[in-house]
Amino acid sequence: MVTIKDVARAAGVSAATVSRVWNDSAVVSEDTRRHVREVAARLGYSPHGAARSLITRTTRTIGVLLPDLYGEFFSEVIRGIDQTAQQHGFHLLVSSSHDSRSEIEAALRSMRGRVDGLIVMSPDLDAQGALHAIGGSFPVVLLNAVATGESFDSITIDNRGGAAAMVRHLVALGHRRIAMIAGPERNYDSAERLAGYREALAPATKRADRSAHASLVRHGDFSEASGHRAARAFLELEPRPSAIFAANDSMAIGALSALHEAGLRVPEDVAVVGFDDIPMARYMNPPLTSVHVDISDLGHRATERLLELLAGPAPPPSPRQETVPAALVVRGSCGGGSATTLNR
Repeated sequence: MVTIKDVARAAGVSAATVSRVWNDSAVVSEDTRRHVREVAARLGYSPHGAARSLITRTTRTIGVLLPDLYGEFFSEVIRGIDQTAQQHGFHLLVSSSHDSRSEIEAALRSMRGRVDGLIVMSPDLDAQGALHAIGGSFPVVLLNAVATGESFDSITIDNRGGAAAMVRHLVALGHRRIAMIAGPERNYDSAERLAGYREALAPATKRADRSAHASLVRHGDFSEASGHRAARAFLELEPRPSAIFAANDSMAIGALSALHEAGLRVPEDVAVVGFDDIPMARYMNPPLTSVHVDISDLGHRATERLLELLAGPAPPPSPRQETVPAALVVRGSCGGGSATTLNR
């Protein structure tokens, strides 16, 4: 095994200089840094991560805790985090909580000492309570989670505004009965999107033909299967909805499948719209109208924010909360014409 002394001997420098090169010390000139790295690459040297972390007290690793790892939404989030982390010489340690506080706490305990900071997405539970229980020994950025008490930096989607804009668009197209496939009842994203749906329908509830009824709202779990079940239930209503708004694209895709199976045309018989605008949305038949969220950019923003916290000599005087805007992407599934992006 090639050691740091072997690299130092071949490069004609001291072992301390080789160590400074790997620790990105400003003391080393750029020419020396380049020369040492070229020699190390030729010899096949790789520094021992554990030993290096003991010296620098850093791991160059970011912990990422997500509620799930399945589906395009989470893969896009991870892609944004990973690309940004790699650009800054960091790697990822990824885990999922599966909507369980005990699993969140177990994941956080396992990451302690192995990561320099954390990006946590836990809209289903009180993530901050679990973080406080662990002892907050590293910087944390919350992604699409409730930042009660402004304890942590957070980045959230404008869920309520995006949902309201979508419903207003459907109403403008002439839809009279708009059903909503919401997410889980304890989910922050779901609650905000449902609130936006109700907010946009409120002015229309005085008109009997546009009134919102409890039967027009069903909760799913953000999966295609739950969207399929909800759409089948809506088809049993009399009269049936003229439009279905799903709180994410996966449930909208499930709804599309149920309508096709029932022999109904989209959007002629029932319009279907979603939220998130995952890459697959544009390739559905018909292409899915959705509330666009730059998902990979969410991961990028969260990583940049965490790296700022890691680089700073001290945390900012107060945590920062950022809300990312959403925009409608109108495609064929709502009957609104060809693909168009509409700002809220």
